[in-house]
Amino acid sequence: DKATDPSIPEENWECIQRFCDQVNADTEGPSLAPRLLAHKIQSPQEVEALHALTVLETCVNNCGERFHNEIAKFRFLNELIKVLSPKYYGTWSSEKVKSRVTEVIFSWTVWFPQEVKIRDAYQMLKKQGMVKEDPKLPEDKILPPPSPRPQNSIFDTDEEKSKLLARLLKSNHSEDLQAANRLIKSMIKEEHEKSAKVSRRVNTISEVSENVKRMDELLENYKIQELSKTDQETLQTLFQRCEKLRPLLFRLASETVDDDEALAEILQANDKLTQALGQYRQVVAS
Repeated sequence: DKATDPSIPEENWECIQRFCDQVNADTEGPSLAPRLLAHKIQSPQEVEALHALTVLETCVNNCGERFHNEIAKFRFLNELIKVLSPKYYGTWSSEKVKSRVTEVIFSWTVWFPQEVKIRDAYQMLKKQGMVKEDPKLPEDKILPPPSPRPQNSIFDTDEEKSKLLARLLKSNHSEDLQAANRLIKSMIKEEHEKSAKVSRRVNTISEVSENVKRMDELLENYKIQELSKTDQETLQTLFQRCEKLRPLLFRLASETVDDDEALAEILQANDKLTQALGQYRQVVAS
């Protein structure tokens, strides 16, 4: 109550810190705190709601993985969405509060990319028109680093950038904090691109494997003339899709020259694909 007291216009940082300490000290803290904060964020008093959002963000910074797990659940995310939704409190919540809630959820999609429910919740807000465009995060606002980070994260492997980031974060100068945020954002972008490449590779290889297996089955039946018209159309569609997958595999191979294991997987998938396409041409032509 003290940390979110609406009669005090400025944040009471002593109470906010004590609240975080209590969350960390109490075994039930990480599960109880989000419920208490949701109630305050839904307050009709703008100052109380804004204070509660500051407490929430401070907890995200200071209260670790158990707290992160709680805020990433639909149960809590739905409470935040109610503040924006005209079906619930959106009609009387102030624009300032709604803007902050949007900013908070969006920032979590950046910092916790592995949390699918946060991303789904944010996409739903955009789809339903409650969020028109991604908010611009303040330059001088230090958000929590993503946790847990994947193995071989750029935050761990790029020693030079990590040392520079650590030095900037320790500074009290706002220019250094802004530089730190710019560096974090560029590192996060690099991490996302790396992650997207891996995801693309895994999905493509998986699709190749499934398509080749299905083509093999249909071709066996084609040889003994036991293929319905529908199956023949399916076979043709699979052949066309497999032809389109070949240049995609070549592109993936050119992106993966520094990873021998991944390159071997791509080349193996390409061999299977080439074989299946050759088999199709041979069987169907004959």
